[in-house]
Amino acid sequence: MFTEDDLLPLSALQHLLFCERQCALIHIEQQWSENRRTVEGKQLHERVHEQGAESRGDVRIARGLLLRSLRLGLIGKADVVEFHRREPCEDLREPSQGSPPTVAPSEMSTCLWQPFPVEYKRGEPKKGRYDEVQLCAQALCLEEMLHLTVPAGALFYGATRRRMEVVFAPALRQLTEETATRLHRLIDAGITPPPDEQPRCKNCSLIELCLPKAASGRSAAKYLQRTLREETDD
Repeated sequence: MFTEDDLLPLSALQHLLFCERQCALIHIEQQWSENRRTVEGKQLHERVHEQGAESRGDVRIARGLLLRSLRLGLIGKADVVEFHRREPCEDLREPSQGSPPTVAPSEMSTCLWQPFPVEYKRGEPKKGRYDEVQLCAQALCLEEMLHLTVPAGALFYGATRRRMEVVFAPALRQLTEETATRLHRLIDAGITPPPDEQPRCKNCSLIELCLPKAASGRSAAKYLQRTLREETDD
């Protein structure tokens, strides 16, 4: 069990699975740089959070909900959590006898609503599972905070304007917990991994800080000179 001082940003799970070095640059070295993608993503999250809470029939919608898990050592904010009305404590009934819910009255309000987290992303669905892990971590936080089960959520991608439902199956839950453990080990070690140039690097806002091409035996100065020439030619 972690303490409040040990909590790490929930979004760091996505950074870690995308690139361990990127995660270390952001969360160990406190480095950050914007590009068009990060600005658009930030603006999307801000627009979602600004809409505030609302009710739509049997669904209550909370935006910018603060989340925390002392078990996983994570803290963050959910873009949207939908609370869907359901039968009172249906998951606690005796199905064979149909008896009344066996919970105290003070717990009834929690049993009436099923949380469904929704994370907004600016681009398209990705090949990796890092968006799913980030969403699953939100569900695990909700489960710990509300003492119930969150079976599924959704990722909304701005490029497609569609939701992709994500079921929090045992394998995804295990991957999420393992990633949280890896994250704490990385931050506790305080060591930034060396550059490892990959196709994904071209979309990273930290590429100039990371200098992946400089890792192949060439000096950083020569890399910067070459980059400057390429930009001049463009």
